[in-house]
Amino acid sequence: MVLFVIDQTTRRVEIAGIATQANGLWMAQVARNLNDDVDGFLLGKRHMIHDRDPLFTAEFLGTPAATGVKSVTLPPRSPNLNAYAERFVRTIQESYLDRLILFGEGSLRKAIHEFVAHYHLERNHQGWGNRLIVPREPQVETSGAIRRRQRLGGMLNYDYRQAA
Repeated sequence: MVLFVIDQTTRRVEIAGIATQANGLWMAQVARNLNDDVDGFLLGKRHMIHDRDPLFTAEFLGTPAATGVKSVTLPPRSPNLNAYAERFVRTIQESYLDRLILFGEGSLRKAIHEFVAHYHLERNHQGWGNRLIVPREPQVETSGAIRRRQRLGGMLNYDYRQAA
């Protein structure tokens, strides 16, 4: 099981946890990590939208509520209300995970880490005017050689223009 959170305004994704057997104790720890005072993902957020998975226990939902984050549970069978998360899941599955043979949790963690880095640093987002979430270099270069960045043996590619 991979639990991720996504900031709907910036499309930034964070992997909250990966577990072979998810339970209430694991989810409680994830909630504490998300609400960390220094670098928690929910720091400064007002709402947390989630589906009706039974893993979202009262203890899990109580942790963000104690810091002022309101929990919003989606109605049943309403994937369009959580479209950014649904799109992220579809993208990572179809373009990446379905094409890999994973050997244990370590390879899954590596694969997801590489995809999230690609998603933030190298993948253009149509909803953002084909910009990157976290641009590394200026986007306006018009001269210079075209280069390709590859991740995991070329499964994920990013073409960019080298600065002149």
